Amino acid sequence: MVLFAVWFKVIANPTLLKLNQVRNMSVVGGALSRNVLAIRNSGMMMVRHAQTAAAPAPEPRIKKFQIYRWDPDCAGDKPRMQTYEINLNTCGPMVLDALIKIKNEVDPTLTFRRSCREGICGSCAMNINGGNTLACLNKIDSNTSKPTKIYPLPHMYVVKDLVPDMSNFYAQYKSIEPYLKKKDDTQEGKEQYFQSVEDRQKLDGLYECILCACCSTSCPSYWWNGDKYLGPAVLMQAYRWMIDSRDEFTEERLSKLQDPFSLYRCHTIMNCTKTCPKGLNPGKAIAEIKKMMATYKEKKVAAS
Repeated sequence: MVLFAVWFKVIANPTLLKLNQVRNMSVVGGALSRNVLAIRNSGMMMVRHAQTAAAPAPEPRIKKFQIYRWDPDCAGDKPRMQTYEINLNTCGPMVLDALIKIKNEVDPTLTFRRSCREGICGSCAMNINGGNTLACLNKIDSNTSKPTKIYPLPHMYVVKDLVPDMSNFYAQYKSIEPYLKKKDDTQEGKEQYFQSVEDRQKLDGLYECILCACCSTSCPSYWWNGDKYLGPAVLMQAYRWMIDSRDEFTEERLSKLQDPFSLYRCHTIMNCTKTCPKGLNPGKAIAEIKKMMATYKEKKVAAS
């Protein structure tokens, strides 16, 4: 009787029947949708897992690096080229990355300079495949059939391996007094030395020099007279202070360059400009100094 009453109640109330049908369908539909979603997700995971498992390992890209080696502390050791093989798949894109990988994983005795790895400090200057550049800015040649040859900067004494002796270069840089000089130093530090926008723009392309010596060691004139000729890098820095509107020793700076070697050994070969890793133009700076020197000499003759 109870079952009959319930059945009669449902039949007699169509609205209640529809609500029950909708409720049952939503429950069943929700369960079905969850099952379909679970199957779909599991299927995608299985496909993704299958694809990952099926992906073949990349073939090794073995690159040879022929590096100049010489250790003065080893009696009888002679300069030689030593070959190292590096898998480019596990190495950074720059030559400096390869050198660091060789030193860390293959041969800890390899010696070279490096610091910032951003082309700012100039420490990793060396000769790579015949050209002076920075190892941190020089990309590894992806042609694995051709070895990369690395030497220290040319025509400089070698301390060890890829480390050249920069003593003479720094001594020449010091000789030009690369700092601001004023006639009256009593006001030094008491106020700022202001400069117009136009005067400041004259220093663009000069102050960016990082003294890596790539330009000077690519100059044949510097090879022949490195003890007397100042070289492109130092002369460009001298010009940078000569044209600084805040400096008051321009004539004195020019007078120091009047000898036959300091400035005039430049024969405009332009290797310096070609090899500069910062894109600067030392050759143009030297030409400008020569123009200033001619004007300076005329004034000196007229004054006498």
